[in-house]
Amino acid sequence: MKRTFVFLLFVTLLTAGCASSTAEATPPPQIETGIDPDSWALIPAGEFLANFTDEEIMVNYDYQMMVTHVTNAQFARFLNEALTVGAIKIVGDEIVGHYPGDIFREYRHEEEYAAGDYPLMPLDEKGLRLDFDGTTFTAKPGYENHPMVMVTWFGANAYCEYYDGRLPSAIEWEKAARGTDGRPFPWGDEVQQTNANYYHSNDPFEDVIGRMGDTTPVGFYNGQTHLGFETEDSPSPYGLYDMAGNVYQWVGDVIPYQHYRLLLGGAKDVYAVRIRAWVSNNAEPIYFSPNAGFRCAQD
Repeated sequence: MKRTFVFLLFVTLLTAGCASSTAEATPPPQIETGIDPDSWALIPAGEFLANFTDEEIMVNYDYQMMVTHVTNAQFARFLNEALTVGAIKIVGDEIVGHYPGDIFREYRHEEEYAAGDYPLMPLDEKGLRLDFDGTTFTAKPGYENHPMVMVTWFGANAYCEYYDGRLPSAIEWEKAARGTDGRPFPWGDEVQQTNANYYHSNDPFEDVIGRMGDTTPVGFYNGQTHLGFETEDSPSPYGLYDMAGNVYQWVGDVIPYQHYRLLLGGAKDVYAVRIRAWVSNNAEPIYFSPNAGFRCAQD
């Protein structure tokens, strides 16, 4: 299937994705951050300051979100389980799954995503951090606890729903990222290289991998020193890690009359100004990139 994608704000995802898709010659160093990718954080009901305005938005219910991005090891487990029970399937060079479709109003230039099978992820792209031996998926050595990337919106949505969750809405995601005091970054008002993985943050994975930058293990910026690199403990007010930088995160919103999906949080290949909590980008739901991942929410 030929893939197209559109960005209304900037083209960083495209250019950075191409720069970062070269195959890894050497496995990255193994780092256990101590942050559990299977853990969840409670986001309580209440108002918060949304976007870059002083507008108060009410979220009148409690919900949970994953403390970290979904990792390569977690996604490999999902693929193995879902393939076994027939919830997803391999078609050519893609993993596909069923989607019930978006509401289509036949608006001018509106994209239609009717009920049907859609790609969850490719099988043969260089940026993929999974191996497949024809039967079983495994994470590439060293990338087990790195964020799952090269996953489409359909793939992220399928993972969350398979485990009785869902993708968070943009409002839910933003509140979880910045709390109630209007801060631009999950940890506060300013950003340092020790807070997050962004362009030229100089973390060990830029030096060790020997290229522009790579993903860091989930929860890397947790106040510990890894490979001689001292980090600040940089969770959101609710204890979520990597809500700024590392990889963009798909959220569940469907943009009306266009059907693009939103990506939030910034990524490893963008400047610090682009990892503020209210900065968004968008793409078609079949888009995938070495800079795009996700985490799930639950009611």
